[in-house]
Amino acid sequence: AMMSMPAISLAPHATPLDELVRLRDSLGGANLPRLFMKRDDLLSFGFGGNKVRKLQTVIAEAQAAGAHTLITCGGLQSKHARATAAAGAALGLRVVLVLNGEKPATPVANTPLDLLLGADVRYAPGREARVPAMHAVPDEERRAGRRPAIVPIGASTGRGALGFARGIAEILAAGLKPQVIVHSSSSGGTQAGLMAGCRLFGLATKVIGVSADESEPTLRVVVGDLIGEMAARLGTRPELLGATEIDVDDSQVGGGYGIATPASTEAMEMVARREGILLDPVYTAKAMAGLIARLRAGAFSSGTTVLFWHTGGQVGFFA
Repeated sequence: AMMSMPAISLAPHATPLDELVRLRDSLGGANLPRLFMKRDDLLSFGFGGNKVRKLQTVIAEAQAAGAHTLITCGGLQSKHARATAAAGAALGLRVVLVLNGEKPATPVANTPLDLLLGADVRYAPGREARVPAMHAVPDEERRAGRRPAIVPIGASTGRGALGFARGIAEILAAGLKPQVIVHSSSSGGTQAGLMAGCRLFGLATKVIGVSADESEPTLRVVVGDLIGEMAARLGTRPELLGATEIDVDDSQVGGGYGIATPASTEAMEMVARREGILLDPVYTAKAMAGLIARLRAGAFSSGTTVLFWHTGGQVGFFA
């Protein structure tokens, strides 16, 4: 049912799976599980990142409804806004982005990419203002004779999560069946997608979402709601998609969203200096800090395989 769901192909190439041998050696070698990294930072589209997988199913729905214009909102450095701008460019659709913040005198990081990709970028004074500003755009588009579609923020919906679930097919095709997947969790779509994807493809994998910002109880509810929405779309029960096994680790949140911690900085440096792989300071560095803390605590036995899912975001370095 999931693979027959309408999807557009923005990134047709499977992303690499890298084994992290030097990182494992530096943390204790033979006593640790095998460590792999799924390189969704290298998704072959619009600078990559996890939002691309979600947009493949979310935008298919908008296209099926005959949309001419995609409208979404986010922060000034939204990965989702940039990926939506790239999707519009690739599909010949107009894109309107409503970003909360001041119009930058010199755009940096994701903001100039939005413009380069041809999006119509608007600015709203704050998070509260951006949603009403976004909801004013469809009428404007209709008056101009265009059919608009709103793309939900972060594409973190049941449909978007199902787009992410399809990514599990890539690790199976590569012959990997990890016992554990660790990733960065914030809006819940990636975690819900990974959990459902594992169940739908017959894997009993434990999925650990390391929170970038939310508390464990809050994020658990968000992920549970998304799994419920996915189950309804697929005509199955939420428990069969992992609803009773949601594992959120909020030990790495520190000062909150986008604020580095000593552990996240150490994780970023370790992966850069052992593997030559770059994490981002907001999401993946905190997730890797969560994984490293568990490895040091002996949480996984040496016979297991642990997969770290790199969700992209390195453009944030240049903000």
